[in-house]
Amino acid sequence: MYRGEQSEFLRGERERLLDDRSPLDTVSAFRAEIMSSWQRCRLVGVRPTGEEVPYQPEFERPNRLLRAAGPVIDRLAEQLEDGPVSILLADSDAQIIDRRAGQRTLAQALDKALVSPGFLYAEEFTGTNGIGTALEAATPFMVSGAEHFRENLQEFTCIGSPVKHPITGKVEGVLDVTCRVGDTHGVIKPLVLAAVREIESRMYADASRREQMLLEQFLRANRRATSAVISLNEDVVMANTAASALLDLSDQAVLWGWACRMLGTCDEYTGEVRLAGDVVAQAKATRVGEKGAPAGVLVEMRAHTRSDGRAPAARRGAGRPRAPRALDSLPGRSVATRRLHDDVEAALRTERPVLLCGEAGTGKLHVARHIHRRRAGQDPLTVLDAVLACDDSNGWLARLRNVLADGGAVVLRHVDRLEDGLVERMEAIIDAAPPGSVTATARARGGRTPADRLLDHFPFSLTVPPLRYRTDDIVDLAPMLLAEHTTQRPVPRLLSGTVRTLAGLDWPGNIRELDSVLATAVARSMGSDIAQEHLPPEYRSMAPRSGGSSLQRAERDIVLEALVETRGNKLAAAERLGIARSTLYRKMRMLGIDEKHLPTTVPAR
Repeated sequence: MYRGEQSEFLRGERERLLDDRSPLDTVSAFRAEIMSSWQRCRLVGVRPTGEEVPYQPEFERPNRLLRAAGPVIDRLAEQLEDGPVSILLADSDAQIIDRRAGQRTLAQALDKALVSPGFLYAEEFTGTNGIGTALEAATPFMVSGAEHFRENLQEFTCIGSPVKHPITGKVEGVLDVTCRVGDTHGVIKPLVLAAVREIESRMYADASRREQMLLEQFLRANRRATSAVISLNEDVVMANTAASALLDLSDQAVLWGWACRMLGTCDEYTGEVRLAGDVVAQAKATRVGEKGAPAGVLVEMRAHTRSDGRAPAARRGAGRPRAPRALDSLPGRSVATRRLHDDVEAALRTERPVLLCGEAGTGKLHVARHIHRRRAGQDPLTVLDAVLACDDSNGWLARLRNVLADGGAVVLRHVDRLEDGLVERMEAIIDAAPPGSVTATARARGGRTPADRLLDHFPFSLTVPPLRYRTDDIVDLAPMLLAEHTTQRPVPRLLSGTVRTLAGLDWPGNIRELDSVLATAVARSMGSDIAQEHLPPEYRSMAPRSGGSSLQRAERDIVLEALVETRGNKLAAAERLGIARSTLYRKMRMLGIDEKHLPTTVPAR
């Protein structure tokens, strides 16, 4: 069969198989691995006629992958200049981060099909393709013409191969060479495989160099110190005996995140860091590596207290802490949570009605239950939702009165959403309530509705902070949340990479959203510890992706914040940062900050 006749036959076969009424388990002219990919695409709802592709105009550039792949791609692009192929580099989430197109007409065709940097070619979004399917299959993969699940990609042949870290085995990205179907040549696949081998070889040399720097600094510090010494980045952890006794497994991710924040604009920082088990350590963090390409951090620390004033004990069985019962405590080690603890203690000292404010999903009801348990032990607590008062106002109010008359305690949820006609009656009930019997929750004070005026009858209020202000608490919240979704003991734990991923998200739904994500992850993990691949796909893309990127991102955010707050005044920004103006200019060049295109708002950190 001639090529043209074969293409027509395959297109017809494709239309037959991708008809909504046709099963995909029938014998066909397509390869078994293509049929498996189509089956996956159909199961997740990808449409063969769809053309939309997820796009992120601002995306993190994985430095480790780019350091290794950049020179290789540069050479290939030079060798294939004006040729009929395009070189694509995607990260581990299948987002295209670089493209080197050959012929101008091919570049135009790729632009029309949205095959360019920033677009996400994961199989679950864009169907069978050389990038996403290579990632899904974890092996070199070729997709040509009618083999694409989507119609708008049928004019291309794509040959992609995963790039794996030679030490960890983790997939760092995908190298793909794309051409038109008519320009497909047998030499392309060997070309791709050879380039991937070279990238992985460069990655090994880079990792070895960075790990050697970490090791040298660790050994030097360990020889002179009697305290705990730990040298780490996002892949490697080296710890002496004192550090191993002091640190919980979850502390590694917390310590790395703390060091990245503290070393944002300096090479050395000394201060306190809060570890698991309420241990507070005095720590000195030092940046390791070259400017612009840090290898990691060295942390020397000594635990000097616990929040309860007792000396810290060595950890036995570290890494498998008991999952706290839901009402035992308010887990967390962040500054925001420590302030919340102080506010709770103040609330316990008053007998007046207490109001808990905060965004939806922050855990206001949990805090209310905690306050009640501290006050009344095992005595029952009644929870009434003001939203439900609209359906049966007399019955709802009667139940509230009865609880208070019997000496019980009550939590009134969503009191700021109480209907106007009930406000005056509620004011009288709250004012007459027995001491310490009424706690309420609301979004915030300061509104103008009658329900908002009801909040003035709560003389003491505290705010439960959103999760984005307390991401350090995720390692402490996770055991409690995971315990609610599994009967397995010990409870599965979050691996360090998973903690870093979750800590990098914004969490608009707060702890309720985190709980939902962990429920999905524990089901997918089938009893094993929670790795990144167990998270829902949309929660995997914000993780720091290289050993040095977190340090660089923290430094870039701090410099940008100073520039924005000083409206671009370099001298004022340098003074705010405590560095010379010449140093600021050098950092701006190193971090890729364009003074002509500064953001208008302070970057979130």
